[in-house]
Amino acid sequence: MRILSRLVIGSAYRLKSSSPYQNSKHFFYNLLENSSYPYKKYLDILMITLIFISVAVLVREVKYPVNDYWRFFNDYTISVIFLLEYVLRLWVYSSVSEELIREYEDDVLLSREFRLFSAFYKVLIKKLDYILSVQAIIDLLAIVPFFHQMRLLRVFILFRVFKLFRYATSFQSFISVLKSKKFEFATLFTFASIVIFVSSVLIYVMEANNPNSPINSLFDAFYWSIVTISTVGYGDVTPITSGGQSVAIIVIIAGIAVLSFTTSLIVTAFNEKMDEILENKAIENIRKLKHFYLICGISDLTFAVAQKLSNLDKKFIILDKDEALIKQARDKGFHAFNFDPSDVDNYALLGISFQKRIEAVLALHVNDVENVSTILSIRSISEEVKILATLEIGANRKKLELAGVNEIVYSQELMGLVAKESTGQPVAFEAVHAIRSSELGVNIVEVIIDEIIFENYKQLVDYSFTRFRLVLLGIHSKEQDTFLFEVQEDYSIALGDVLMLVGEKRFVEAFKTELHSKRR
Repeated sequence: MRILSRLVIGSAYRLKSSSPYQNSKHFFYNLLENSSYPYKKYLDILMITLIFISVAVLVREVKYPVNDYWRFFNDYTISVIFLLEYVLRLWVYSSVSEELIREYEDDVLLSREFRLFSAFYKVLIKKLDYILSVQAIIDLLAIVPFFHQMRLLRVFILFRVFKLFRYATSFQSFISVLKSKKFEFATLFTFASIVIFVSSVLIYVMEANNPNSPINSLFDAFYWSIVTISTVGYGDVTPITSGGQSVAIIVIIAGIAVLSFTTSLIVTAFNEKMDEILENKAIENIRKLKHFYLICGISDLTFAVAQKLSNLDKKFIILDKDEALIKQARDKGFHAFNFDPSDVDNYALLGISFQKRIEAVLALHVNDVENVSTILSIRSISEEVKILATLEIGANRKKLELAGVNEIVYSQELMGLVAKESTGQPVAFEAVHAIRSSELGVNIVEVIIDEIIFENYKQLVDYSFTRFRLVLLGIHSKEQDTFLFEVQEDYSIALGDVLMLVGEKRFVEAFKTELHSKRR
């Protein structure tokens, strides 16, 4: 027994350390189970096509002969493919080697002899979890025609249709919605079953002894009860006695109640799950994006940057753990998700690949601590992705740099006191972001800070900076020989004063052109 145990454990460790084996298993797992895997959709299309071919052959052979080639293809080729799929799903469902190693290491830690049969029993229980699942049973029944040529058993081909639920995400969403109300549906099913059973017995007692009644057997009574409670009412089987008709009235009323209850249950379930369904759909859409920007954290700056990216038709998503802020972002039409950007597991859930799909990460939390936490999480996944972050408190700059940020936006360095006055103004935020983000390849706008020397006397209010989307940082007064940050609108610009403006280059040039034209 010890020799056998050593052989088993040795094989388990070899499989676990074998790159070809693990890579193969990982590949088939992605192909069969990972909906974000790009090649899975091709397998799904192939399997759906094979299912429809099987059904078409079954329908064809009811009244017409089927070509031997198609019969062979349906009975053997398709069945072998389904059998191979079943075996592969059973293989990737759980790892036998990892389960054996786990049991072995537990026994070693507890200083006891390795219990080989106990380990195999736990492996078997794991596999049975899959074998006894509804989807696995349907998969197995779809293979039955491969082993039997009896015409009756060929009806099992129809079980291949149920395999469509595995390949269509909309079907899976529908099932998940119904599962959320399984207790209510179970209660409804119990009520309907009792009504059907009681009404079947009653109608049989009332009608069976009447030679003119179409209800002559308990099966006829059961059939009538099903048709009546479902409110279908074919009319082919109807009671003719007064007692039977009284029973029919009660069943009809019960049928209306069952139908109403069923409808309300389904509607309620969908209403409760609609947000989750829409979010899952949005996550699926994220997994299909090729190149996009990741914005972590919501602030006023987030909305300004997101709007500019939208205007430039750039793809991006926003992550934040504050549900209220996410709602605000969604109300503005942005793709925002209620996920904590500092949680590494969330990126795996969203299927985000920093190496291949992220253009740049923008950490725009108002709080520096949250930015540091987010950057550290992202850096634990990728060392190459470019990260831009805002800095709220200058003393925290070193923390951001140590976390691994590429660029830091610290508005106080650029604007001084005027930054406090500009807080909340989209133009100021866009300017600061664009100045620091150009090296990241965002290319939002070409923003410059320019000095303009005035050669005439005029009041500041005479110049429309807003029309040119310019921000006045301040004025260097020649007369006072000082730089003025807080400039009132009634300030008179003297000869030789220098205005410092920030804005898009094209608007600065347009402003200069207008000044020269007025001077002439």
